Amino acid sequence: MTTENHPQEPRLLPWTAQDGKPCYLIGDGRGLVSDLADGLEELQLCTAVEVLDHSRTALNQTEPPAPTELLFITNRLTESLSDAVRVADSRGRRLDQALHAT
Repeated sequence: MTTENHPQEPRLLPWTAQDGKPCYLIGDGRGLVSDLADGLEELQLCTAVEVLDHSRTALNQTEPPAPTELLFITNRLTESLSDAVRVADSRGRRLDQALHAT
């Protein structure tokens, strides 16, 4: 809920502009873009779990992974961690805003 004393802060979206700068959504948390952002955040978190599972499996083999597989794992883990941190940041901001609005 938005009040005069507690204006709604823009929502950090789970994607960036072409130049890498963050994208924000101003609104009440409802609508097509908000729904799209919610869906993408969920997909990003599910993908992170899959990447983590794959990484654990590969690293727990009796034979060490090939350097190319280690590079692949490292790149995917880095991408997934970046996405998860962005989701946590966005959700944390919204939670903090909700707590201060009451």
